[in-house]
Amino acid sequence: MVGFDTQLTPVVGDKTAKALAKTLDLHTVGDLMRHYPRRYVQRGELTELSSLRDDELVTVVARVKSVANRRMKNRRGSILEAVVTDGTGELRLTFFNQAWRERDLRPERIGLFAGKVGTFREQRQLAHPEYQMFPDDITDFRQAAEEYADEIIPVYPASEKVPSWLIAKSVEVTLQQLGDLPDPLPDEVLRKRRLPGLVAALNAVHRPKAIEKAWTAQRRLRFEEAFVLQTELARRRLSTAALPAKPRRATPGGLVDALDERLPFELTEGQRQVGDQLAAELDTPHPMHRLLQGEVGAGKTVVALRAMLAVVDAGGQAALLAPTEVLAQQHHRSLTAMLGELAQAGMLGGADQGTRVALLTGSMSTAQRRTALNEIVTGDAGIVVGTHALLEENVQFFDLGLVVVDEQHRFGVEQRAALAAKSRDGTRPHVLVMTATPIPRTVAMTVFGDLEISTLSDVPRGRADVATHVVPVDEKPHYLDRAWQRVREEVEAGHRVYIVCPRIGDDDNGSAEEEPPPADDDKRRPAAVLELAEHLRTGPLEGVGLDVLHGRLPAETKDAVMAAFAAGTTPVVVATTVIEVGIDVPTASMMVVVDADRFGVSQLHQLRGRIGRGAIPGVCLLVTEAPPGTPARERLDAVAGTRDGFELSQVDLEHRREGDVLGASQSGHRSSLKLLRVIRDVEIIEQAREDAGAVVEADPDLTAHPALLDAVRAALAEQEADYLDKA
Repeated sequence: MVGFDTQLTPVVGDKTAKALAKTLDLHTVGDLMRHYPRRYVQRGELTELSSLRDDELVTVVARVKSVANRRMKNRRGSILEAVVTDGTGELRLTFFNQAWRERDLRPERIGLFAGKVGTFREQRQLAHPEYQMFPDDITDFRQAAEEYADEIIPVYPASEKVPSWLIAKSVEVTLQQLGDLPDPLPDEVLRKRRLPGLVAALNAVHRPKAIEKAWTAQRRLRFEEAFVLQTELARRRLSTAALPAKPRRATPGGLVDALDERLPFELTEGQRQVGDQLAAELDTPHPMHRLLQGEVGAGKTVVALRAMLAVVDAGGQAALLAPTEVLAQQHHRSLTAMLGELAQAGMLGGADQGTRVALLTGSMSTAQRRTALNEIVTGDAGIVVGTHALLEENVQFFDLGLVVVDEQHRFGVEQRAALAAKSRDGTRPHVLVMTATPIPRTVAMTVFGDLEISTLSDVPRGRADVATHVVPVDEKPHYLDRAWQRVREEVEAGHRVYIVCPRIGDDDNGSAEEEPPPADDDKRRPAAVLELAEHLRTGPLEGVGLDVLHGRLPAETKDAVMAAFAAGTTPVVVATTVIEVGIDVPTASMMVVVDADRFGVSQLHQLRGRIGRGAIPGVCLLVTEAPPGTPARERLDAVAGTRDGFELSQVDLEHRREGDVLGASQSGHRSSLKLLRVIRDVEIIEQAREDAGAVVEADPDLTAHPALLDAVRAALAEQEADYLDKA
């Protein structure tokens, strides 16, 4: 008998084991057993060849009539073509560079063939169909139907060198040798949810006697994946709650009250409620670990600033970690402006009870860096804003009490831990994570499940409306001319305009700093900042003050561009997504997103949030060549149809791959989630969260559940915990 840790070589043979390892990264029995079928073919669902229609997914039983392999004329490689018949018609099977299949597709053999019907040179065909040949002693269709009509065939994710049928044979051999495996799901959970045991589920998912058995097995395996993940998240929450932290209570009449008095607006009810929640958690001997999410423009920065000032009031420091220099500089400017004389401690005109706001980025001069480091280590700077430069070893804090992480999905767990480790006296700082990307409940439970969540949904009063329109330039080219005319009108009215492109365009291959994927199968070269800026300067926007902004510019240049933009010296800026978050120019009233189909739904929502931040009504134009009815166009129509970020986050989730949702695509390892789908499996995730929380509360170290502990460790090893900290 074999277990999950057994190497595949003694089970399936050396040659097959090497092929599985090389092409599919399957090395152990556990790897193979967790390589689940992607679909099933029921042999009873057969179609006559005479009734085939283009684009249908069909399964046919047919006899091989002829087979031929020929070289391709205009490119390297070969084409294997087999003609099969069932007596009612003929069908061509086409395989590229797979001459070895001629050994299977011998004339007179009967087989089962499945695929999508197409037409080539007026003849029906299946390109690269899945197939399984019947034994040679089956020579007529009636016998084939009687022998195989009720069998269910699993179809596996496969490769050219390791086809589905070879995986199926390997799985069958392995299942025959499988021992009694330890089950990660506790007995009480299996009983409560009426789920089959692990071995029974593996047999049913790989070799189902009925299709309903396969679905039941899949549900159990999806639940297991969710349960293992939720167990680790529950342990993290419990572990965080047990760590020591210094209580940080705001001083009555201190910096928080002073800020409230000088703010030119009233806090919303939501801001006050979340502020009270944060204040209560900061005043505890255990570290706060909270996610603050909110709509674009909901006022998260003010809420975070009040929390930071509470810590400064209590004698500590707060660090704000931003993903880019542009955003760090913007935060430094906005915090300093909001605080006024409160940010000028020790300076002429500074408030007696004030503090300082230090900025630390990688591109600062030696003198600027020395000054900032000195203010940080002495505690003169109560608030420190910075990029990854804050994580460097030589950055020492006087008394770090709160870490605020902006745009959490851009930072990994190691980076957050490195900053948290800079506290002193063996205590941990409180942690506040912010995101302007609204998070659907399933993602919140799965990706941010180790954080408590606060939501700001109401937008401060006085914010203008923003109208969004799709500009279909292929259908109506003159609309683009009107768009550039509208840009001129906004500038003449004294307003500011953003023009956003997917690429920078300053190199030979046209790569961008964060180039978005093509829209569906679109191979067009996306618009570039430098090229479009030159076109506009000498054409539609000639005479209008215009500059460019992208991530490769020096920090001082970026700062100068944004200052000139805010002042109106150059009222138009052509930029990449470097302006996606944190940029706050109240006079910005218009945005034109060129090749908008190259961006995701949430990203477009974030970009649009840069306009309408004051009292001036805004307009956002989404320029695209995507035809109506395509997924790309549907995404743009969704963005144009609503400003509700939570509604759009669900649309975005439905258009993204699971790896993108969990951050697994950014890791060098296979995802531990094989069947679970965050988008689909809401009920399963909720049940697993409830059950895992109960198990961890009763047995935090999982002493009574060794198989579950092993599963948690394996999942963390595979992903290096990355997917737990990505959006």
